[in-house]
Amino acid sequence: MIPSRVIETKRDGGELGAEELEAFLQAYLEDRIPDYQMAAFLMATYFRGLTRVETDALVRCMLESGAVLDLGYLDGARVDKHSTGGVGDKVSLVLAPLAAALGVYVPMMSGRGLGHTAGTLDKLEAIPGFRTVLRLDEFRAILETVGCAMIGQTDEIAPLDRRLYALRDVTATVPVIPLIAASIMSKKLAEGLNGLVLDVKVGSGAFIPDEERALDLARTMVSIGAGRGLPTVALLTAMDRPLGRAVGNALETREAIACLRGDGPADVVELVIEEAAEMLLLSDASTQRDGARERAREALSSGAALDRFIRLVEAQGGDPRVIEDPSRLALAPERAVVEVVEAGTVGTVEPRVLGFGVVGLGGGRTRMDQEVDLGVGFEVDVRPGQRVEPGQPLGTVYARDADGLSRGTRVLREAVRVGDPPHPRPLISHRVTAADV
Repeated sequence: MIPSRVIETKRDGGELGAEELEAFLQAYLEDRIPDYQMAAFLMATYFRGLTRVETDALVRCMLESGAVLDLGYLDGARVDKHSTGGVGDKVSLVLAPLAAALGVYVPMMSGRGLGHTAGTLDKLEAIPGFRTVLRLDEFRAILETVGCAMIGQTDEIAPLDRRLYALRDVTATVPVIPLIAASIMSKKLAEGLNGLVLDVKVGSGAFIPDEERALDLARTMVSIGAGRGLPTVALLTAMDRPLGRAVGNALETREAIACLRGDGPADVVELVIEEAAEMLLLSDASTQRDGARERAREALSSGAALDRFIRLVEAQGGDPRVIEDPSRLALAPERAVVEVVEAGTVGTVEPRVLGFGVVGLGGGRTRMDQEVDLGVGFEVDVRPGQRVEPGQPLGTVYARDADGLSRGTRVLREAVRVGDPPHPRPLISHRVTAADV
């Protein structure tokens, strides 16, 4: 295997044999191929894609590069959820403890911020002391006692994916369907699951904005799961506006806590309930959808899900006092309310502008080794279709200094467009299974 010939074959649109591709990937994992050659391969893949044979080889190589968990000793179903990444998407922080309160074990391995989207791990680490890096024995112990555990990839789980994930983030090669599918499914297949719910974002703020391509991604991942005996359901959900009001790590964590306390934005709560119902349906074939939704609503309103979250925070070393006092979160100190200038109807709230705005404030990564400012971001007070008047709050900017406030104000004004006709997508537009769409 000659690395430059592998890159050349993919650059020119050829198909690599499974053995050749696996040898190339293994050489990268063993540091016999440098980042710059893998970056070239990823960019070639961005333009040329991967065939089904190549995608299967990539999934297999990622999965077999590390350990596969055996959680069969647990006395219940093991179901996880994964999102393809959206702006303001804090669903996992609410969903994992909710599903645990419903009797489902949730062994959730998540990622950090990618491109213009924030990551679950960064949001959790806005809680003082919260540890997302755990040994597998710690992970299993927390999962067994709390019902859920939320960590990043360990050195043992899909280490090849871990390296490629970071490199894709900084080389503008994130939105490639086979790479997204292989990255997500290799981690999930390593978790020892009985079922998987996928939240595939579609719209201007998604990595795959086009509906047909988003459906292709959903079908690809569902097919990978079915091919390896993992029942998988994918929902296409709206990302033509931010989810909820908060955009930015600590702000989204605060909003997730509000959801668990019964005071979250309606769209976040609705999506959480639907995905919890899907997890229940996968865990017990006799469950009825309406009954699953009702059980999820009850666990959220009764405080059962909040109690699980408190237990999770304590088990992973976090400060549980943030539940009662969210000011303990790592919020940026400088804040400015941005007001509406002219009357009209809000047409769009552009999520990608806000996402990159957070990155520009220091809340996202532009280098693989970069630390992020967890406290910066935006709270948006308006939604598409809403009538607004001059002087009304448009939203709030959270920044580290005065320059950040100035930049953030410009971003917020650019993101919210008054006067355009609103055409928001339905919150959930498609449900994809191995049988049909």
